[in-house]
Amino acid sequence: MDEMIRHLQDPAALPDPTETVALLQTHISVVLVADAFVYKIKKPVDFGFLNFSTLERRKYYCQREVELNRRLSRDLYLGVVPVTRQGQAYTLRDTGGTPVDYAVKMKRIPDDKLMKSLFARGEITEDHLRQIAKVVAGFHANAPMTPEIRAFGSPERFAVNTSENFRQIREYIGTTLSGNQFHSLKEWTEDFYRLNHELFLKRMDQGRIRDCHGDLHMEHVCLTEDIPIFDCIEFNDRFRYSDTIADIAFLLMDLEYHGGGQLSEMLWQYYKDMAGEEGMEDLLTFYKVYRAIVRGKVNGFQITDPSIGETEKEQAARVARKYFDLALSYIKS
Repeated sequence: MDEMIRHLQDPAALPDPTETVALLQTHISVVLVADAFVYKIKKPVDFGFLNFSTLERRKYYCQREVELNRRLSRDLYLGVVPVTRQGQAYTLRDTGGTPVDYAVKMKRIPDDKLMKSLFARGEITEDHLRQIAKVVAGFHANAPMTPEIRAFGSPERFAVNTSENFRQIREYIGTTLSGNQFHSLKEWTEDFYRLNHELFLKRMDQGRIRDCHGDLHMEHVCLTEDIPIFDCIEFNDRFRYSDTIADIAFLLMDLEYHGGGQLSEMLWQYYKDMAGEEGMEDLLTFYKVYRAIVRGKVNGFQITDPSIGETEKEQAARVARKYFDLALSYIKS
């Protein structure tokens, strides 16, 4: 894959004119950022909860990514384009050749309009938060709700996610979190299920388990006029099929991680009023802990990614530790 990535960083390899091509990587994706468009290629990885190990799977999940993300950002997602090989070179141009991989093609969003960018500049306003709350609450109210989706709200079903997290972060004890942190978070999570079993069932009965976004944080919210929200979870339905509070909890946690506690509180007030979520603060804390652990986990994965340099790995470890510290702060407050 390294050779393919190297070739695709050549502007001549892309289907639309561009002066520059910047490369970004996560633990699951390679992202080529051109002047006007972005091309996202899935890495051939298998983490159990995510499996992109075959060409067929990568094509399918590229198509799912476009389909699902058009719910909240219809105009951004343009389709799926094949990666082909011409001689020794790889290209995203339409050559009619046999695909060797696939990429999701998107319009490029102006970086300065991302929620994380406005936050960094201290420019997020109360009106921004009100608009975000309105978009998210409206999305949740209209998101699909079926018996299959509803079942994912049970404590036994959601515990599949939290148990998986603890199983996967155990190997990072001593690197991104301490043994005491691990055991404290695990014990608190298990106690919450035991003490709040009826609350989970009540949420199911109230129709609060929906096909949500699943990855709702500041990097995925654009503060242009229509507030497009993008890059939802496409690779595993059980990460989208969740309590709506689990969805908004991610964005609230992300604000708090970056030091925006007051903004998080304001956003929660707007959202809970619009969504009718009074008295759900304990459940919100549970899902904030869950989201912080997920972020700590996925940043930790980069430590063992052979395609990522040592400097980036050290940064990923620092970020992961900060997320685990935040998760612990929620259960001790």
